[in-house]
Amino acid sequence: MQTIGLLGGMSWESSAVYYKLINEGVRARLGGLHSAKVVLWSAEFQDVAAKQAAGDWQALLRIMIEGATALERAGADMLLICTNTMHKLADEVAAAISIPIVHIADIAAAAIKLTPSRRPLLLATRFTMEEPFYRGRMLDRHGFDLVRPEPEDERAVHDIIYRELCQGVVEPGSKARCLEIIASARLRGADGVILGCTELDLLLSQADSDLPVFDTTALHAAAAVELSLAGYPAASLTRTA
Repeated sequence: MQTIGLLGGMSWESSAVYYKLINEGVRARLGGLHSAKVVLWSAEFQDVAAKQAAGDWQALLRIMIEGATALERAGADMLLICTNTMHKLADEVAAAISIPIVHIADIAAAAIKLTPSRRPLLLATRFTMEEPFYRGRMLDRHGFDLVRPEPEDERAVHDIIYRELCQGVVEPGSKARCLEIIASARLRGADGVILGCTELDLLLSQADSDLPVFDTTALHAAAAVELSLAGYPAASLTRTA
């Protein structure tokens, strides 16, 4: 079993979900008392969020590299950045370490390719929705032209993430607002929904829409389980349907 390195704390609400899903995934595959081999480095999110708001991405890169190199030294065989937004710095972080980064956008794209969806709506922080690091990768590498919410809707989603979900607050009114945004985007041709912030699965799920919903947190965690167990003796695996 390979060791999964989690670069988390952005926010810890979603990092806790990663830890739970990864361990549940290993137990489902191996049974009994099996659990995942995980090392976690967790950022201080108040500092991270302040630097994001200020646009100080160089300082954020230093934080990310500090965490990534610590995880490599601790024995991680792969790295998961437990946030979509901070994949803005994934290439620079990858250049500073020798272990592979499991890129969340590539994992989401692989899941989208298994469905009829080709123009999914991207719900995320404003950084992820506005800037090209995520949408550009989806288009250039995978051929998906993601639909963005209207500007007012983008601001609403961003505020819900930072003011509520990152603080563990789940409001029914915010869920209703996001469903309105999905309905509006559907009229503009959206044929799926990417939960492109790792906290959004606290608010939305496939049960909330008849469109395909791509939960990046769950998809990313499942990919880590698969990679971790790729070299595990086949006879020891108890695969679920």
